[in-house]
Amino acid sequence: MGSVSIWHWIVVGVIVMLLFGRGKVSELMGDVAKGIKSFKKGMAEEDVTTASAQPTDTSKPVADQRQAAPAQAPSEHKAG
Repeated sequence: MGSVSIWHWIVVGVIVMLLFGRGKVSELMGDVAKGIKSFKKGMAEEDVTTASAQPTDTSKPVADQRQAAPAQAPSEHKAG
C-alpha cells in the first residue's frame, strides 16, 4: 500500500495523453526546452556583462577614493 508501480505511471501517462493529446504534450515539451535554452543564454550574457562591468583600475579601494576627495562645506547665506 502506498507504493507506486510501473502500472500506475502507465495509467497516468495514458490519461495525460487522452486529456491533452499527443500534439499538446510535444508542444509543451518544446516550449519547456526553449525556456531552458533562453534561461541558459540569459545567464551566459549576464556573466559576460558582469565581467565587463568590473572596474579595471583597482589601485585604490572605493572607500579611499571617497576620503581623498576634498570636503566642501555648504555655503551659508545670511539675509542681511
